[in-house]
Amino acid sequence: MNPAEIDAAELPRRKSSTLVGAAVQQNSLFSIAGLNERAFTFAFSSLVYPQIWEDPVVDLEALRIESGHRVITIASGGCNALSYLVADPAEIIAVDLNASHAALNRLKNAALRHLPDYDSFYAFLGAADKKSNVELFDTHISDRLDDATRTFWNSRDVTGRRNVERFARGFYRYGLLGRFIAAGHFAAKLYGRDPRIMLKATSLEEQREIYARELKPLFEKRAVRAILNLRSSLFGLGIPPAQYDALSGGRPMHEVVEERLARLACGFDLKDNYFAWQAFNRGYAPDEKGPLPIYLQPENYEAIRARASRIQMRNISYTEQLRALPAQHLDRYVLLDAQDWMNDAVLTELWTEITRTARPGARVIFRTAGEESILPGRIPDTILNQWTYEDEASRAWVARDRSAIYGGFHLYVMKDKA
Repeated sequence: MNPAEIDAAELPRRKSSTLVGAAVQQNSLFSIAGLNERAFTFAFSSLVYPQIWEDPVVDLEALRIESGHRVITIASGGCNALSYLVADPAEIIAVDLNASHAALNRLKNAALRHLPDYDSFYAFLGAADKKSNVELFDTHISDRLDDATRTFWNSRDVTGRRNVERFARGFYRYGLLGRFIAAGHFAAKLYGRDPRIMLKATSLEEQREIYARELKPLFEKRAVRAILNLRSSLFGLGIPPAQYDALSGGRPMHEVVEERLARLACGFDLKDNYFAWQAFNRGYAPDEKGPLPIYLQPENYEAIRARASRIQMRNISYTEQLRALPAQHLDRYVLLDAQDWMNDAVLTELWTEITRTARPGARVIFRTAGEESILPGRIPDTILNQWTYEDEASRAWVARDRSAIYGGFHLYVMKDKA
């Protein structure tokens, strides 16, 4: 690899490090908390999520997107922004602090728009493990990308392979989350267990039996508990130090992780839960025979493809993007779990801009590591009182979120302005 290639490959990490650091680092470098924040910044500055881990079916029910609506969302792995297109919004603005996520979103969008048919699209982003995918990229996608995105996917990693070759080697096994899941599989095998056995279940009852027999005992192992109770061990899930305490709720982290994994394994029929397939198979079910995200489902292909140009991908912060928009411009807001990272001042800045840019009836959804909404008492009542919190509906939606990793799902609706 020559120096020019190294510089090109490092640019996304450097930009991500700056943006993520501004969002995460709240303590002095010369403190344990500050060191943890900087370690997370480094970890989160490259690709984290090859697939987003929020259920788009729940999102779409809560958002009630209509034709003509303008939507803003955190991009993450890009699956949900593409999936929202089934509802026919006029525009989706996708933002992310991580430049690698921006490059992934632009690649997914270009693959949808420029690959010749559904079969090639599924091969590239569904199977994501075929040697022919590199040729698909070179022939149909590369020249349609902006310079920065094309450079990212053509840059070479430490092994000397181009980044795009990950789509020939099992893309969903890459990224910080992919490696975290791989580490979990490796640890299980050290104790003679194989998480893939979960996928042999044919009923919810059998899922529960297999989980209790094969995976739950792992959390009784002293080494497993010790590792999971380290703050840095959950960086692979994209959980920064500020979110760790909210997730643990004062409990040992191994108990929380086991509880959430049990819900993923036993709470939903595996025939309908592609999140479980990602966790236990490290990829979607082979040959299109299992559950898929909305944007990868063949029945949605034509409609989503026709609307793909409506997504704008921007590598900036959510609040910065909102400041650039006029008042009463947006109808729907998706914040994922990003607010768990924020202090009160940053939350107030964000909700000031959300409230300014929201049209009457606007809807905001977000998730939290803990069960309760984090907004009361943390942003001024003059802002919060302009929104109605849909408590009962929110609790129903979190119970139906197939990703199973969040404690809370929350919907706020803008009140009619007198």
